[in-house]
Amino acid sequence: MINRVVLVGRLTKDPELKYTQTGIAVTRFTLAVNRAFKNAAGEQEADFVSCVAWRKQAENVANYLKKGSLAGVDGRIQTGSFEGTDGKRVYTTEVVADSTQFLEPRSSNSKNDSSIQSNGGNKSGQTNTPNQTQSGQNRQGTTNNQYSRTDDDPFNSNQGPIQVNDDDLPF
Repeated sequence: MINRVVLVGRLTKDPELKYTQTGIAVTRFTLAVNRAFKNAAGEQEADFVSCVAWRKQAENVANYLKKGSLAGVDGRIQTGSFEGTDGKRVYTTEVVADSTQFLEPRSSNSKNDSSIQSNGGNKSGQTNTPNQTQSGQNRQGTTNNQYSRTDDDPFNSNQGPIQVNDDDLPF
């Protein structure tokens, strides 16, 4: 049996982050996904798909996506039911996200640049290890090449565009 869903769409509202009684993060959000065709009046229609993400992925979705953000979801369809307040059975269908991809740069969909860089101003998105300062030096004073720039870095020059020969291209 195969139960696989891949969606690309925009969030219809800000995601809602909640925690279960056992402390597991869960976020629910709705994606507006355009249909591949237009209706008889020539208008583009969309489907509104309910999605749910769990644990660290749920926290990331809630922290970095907002209404209008473009996102890709890879997951599975899950159905369920419950008894409504009027006593009738209510059926639900949602996509449980196994993976969520943020398809726009942070600058175009961030709520606040300072909230994204809440890891001490480290703009690379990587966290510093306990033995490493933000300058890229460890406590012994030696430089970690992963975080430092050197003069022999070919991509760190201000000499203009890089010249590429057609023979260097793989296609």
